Amino acid sequence: MTQDASPDDREASSSADTGADAGSRLGTFSTLSIGIGGMVGGGIFAVTGLTIEVTRGAAPLGFAIAGVVALLTSYSYLKLTLRFPGQGGTVDFLNRAFGTGIWTGAANILLLLSYVVLVAIYAYAFGSYGASFFPEAERAFWRHVGINAVIVGLVLVNALGPQLVVRSENFFNAAKMLLLFAFIVAGLSTPMEWSRLGTENFVSPMGLVAGAMLIFLNYEGFELIANASGEVANPKRTLPIAYMGGVAIVIVLYVLIAMVVVGHLSFAAVAQVSDHALSAAAESSAGRLGFVAIGAAALLATSSAINATFFSTGRLTYIIARSGELPRELERKVLGQHLEGTLITAALSLGIANFVPLEAIATMGSAGFLLIFAAVNIANVRLARETDSHAWISALAALATVLAVILLCVQVDENPATRRHLWILVGMITGSFAFEFGFRRWTGRRDGAGGKP
Repeated sequence: MTQDASPDDREASSSADTGADAGSRLGTFSTLSIGIGGMVGGGIFAVTGLTIEVTRGAAPLGFAIAGVVALLTSYSYLKLTLRFPGQGGTVDFLNRAFGTGIWTGAANILLLLSYVVLVAIYAYAFGSYGASFFPEAERAFWRHVGINAVIVGLVLVNALGPQLVVRSENFFNAAKMLLLFAFIVAGLSTPMEWSRLGTENFVSPMGLVAGAMLIFLNYEGFELIANASGEVANPKRTLPIAYMGGVAIVIVLYVLIAMVVVGHLSFAAVAQVSDHALSAAAESSAGRLGFVAIGAAALLATSSAINATFFSTGRLTYIIARSGELPRELERKVLGQHLEGTLITAALSLGIANFVPLEAIATMGSAGFLLIFAAVNIANVRLARETDSHAWISALAALATVLAVILLCVQVDENPATRRHLWILVGMITGSFAFEFGFRRWTGRRDGAGGKP
């Protein structure tokens, strides 16, 4: 995987810093950039409006709560990465802690599916922000055009121009961060309706936590640091700053973005422009120029995120296949790359982005990563002596992620309009186990057999 400054930059960024210069080593700034790049990607453009619809004036607090859960989990990743550096990342951590059994195999398949969902979210956001430039009556059509065009187009880029993927990420990351910074400055320096951020506009505590977990996927990108850890020059000094510092910086950034949107758009207005809330808020604070600038930033960020996630999932399927949890055919290279995983990701994400509602996609993605992070936290509890960790911190993180999934599911179930979304999530989880079980029956592989470290 890589980096985007989002799940996209995640992989590409990490590649940009590691692969572009084979002899170089990653310093503190480059490693921190991978983490921040992995987190600040297409997600913030895609689901900020949805978050405000669910949590109302408490949206900034919701982003902070999700960030605290990510911060706790980053401790487990830090300790595991220091002990087991390399490009295996999450897959390697789970296999070391639990072996290559059916549960671990299913978890790794769920990780892959969660990345599929991320691509779908990014593509949905790309289509929505692109469609916002057209008349309202035509937006549904142009959203689907954008979704399909960006996925198909970037698959071709990954297949035919992999070096372009790597070289473009740093530019995309810098442009995206600059425009988001300008969005915050412009928003805070122009009149805002601060009363909308008051406690009288908060939802219930359970609704707040559930809403916070709905956008947890915005933080999952820090785990990409693990994939580049083998290239870090001074891990003991650099990795704590990259993991913990990166999450802390992104928490502040997200809280400020949420404040600006709530301060410039009424809750009714957010509901009308939920899928491109940031550009609508930018128009309120900076006029048409702000709308165009943030719309362009969204198109850059989401395409960059898809780009890098494609780059990552090809490698991820290769790593899972090497551990014996996917068919060996996925270990081979096409055009010198691991393209089969990318093609599978693209095909599945096309179906999800075109036919699944945005809130259901966000639920799938956040719940999927929360479950994976719960497993990683438990893995570090099991390996605490080996990783020289305080097991209680990882145990607290595991409890937080599990409770977050439960509260998210309860909240979704209590709303008749979203209740059916749980079945989509159940299908994703059940499908992971069914695939792994069927694969083992088909190949005759037993638990703990055949995996490569």
